Amino acid sequence: MRTLTVRGAQQRVAFAAVLAMSGVALAPAQEREGTVAVRFVEGTLHGFLRLRDASGKEIAEGELLQVPRRRGLDSRMIFRFQDESLFDERVVYTQRGVFRMESYSLVQRGPAFAEDLEVSLERTGKYEVKTKSRKDGEVKSWTGTMDLPPDTYNGMIITIAKNLAKGDTQRVHLVAFTPKPRLVSLELAPSGTNPVKIGAHSESAVHYVLKVKLGAVIGFMAKVTGKKPPDSHAWIVTEGAPGFVRFEGPLYTGPVWRLELAAPTW
Repeated sequence: MRTLTVRGAQQRVAFAAVLAMSGVALAPAQEREGTVAVRFVEGTLHGFLRLRDASGKEIAEGELLQVPRRRGLDSRMIFRFQDESLFDERVVYTQRGVFRMESYSLVQRGPAFAEDLEVSLERTGKYEVKTKSRKDGEVKSWTGTMDLPPDTYNGMIITIAKNLAKGDTQRVHLVAFTPKPRLVSLELAPSGTNPVKIGAHSESAVHYVLKVKLGAVIGFMAKVTGKKPPDSHAWIVTEGAPGFVRFEGPLYTGPVWRLELAAPTW
């Protein structure tokens, strides 16, 4: 069994830092079809993150900022890379009984990515996509509207994982920008636990495997062409209130990276 270690007392505070923490338990809510019920409501936070590549080398520092707004909770995750690349993801969602995404945006640019990408998506299904090739500078754009099921959760996957009941497997939807938008399913399934240490204190983190489901025909073609997206992994401490520990997988597109908690240094 692999052991995950979170060092330092400040790291415990940083548990609130990634993709929603600081939960207050709610009374059980009646689920609507195609949505995930809110078990722990999200609030204001400012957390600190670190990004590493597959070899363990630190490549970016980041922040997570969440602020309640009139329209919903505004959650923004930013990574600033050592090579001056930028990853900036923002989602606004409501949590009145069930989670519902209201708007989503993504900016990724710089040499850390195969191409520069700007995305905006609304609950109505309206989208705008703009790409710029890093090879020849060619710019392409797409606009339009697509039908979105109520469980479309771009930018919210760790929040959804934190709200699953013990042992529960959930399938939700994402809009994949490849770069033209396409709706895909994502399965979140528990796969055992790992011990986590905070100093001398030990807790248990649930390991979730995140699998993109492409459908039979597209999935077969992805296997043939070698472009099938890799599984991602997330670890959540569930004792008392849920807390994020680690994520491994593509941030959006590109290589597998490891997202961890960080703390300010003096």
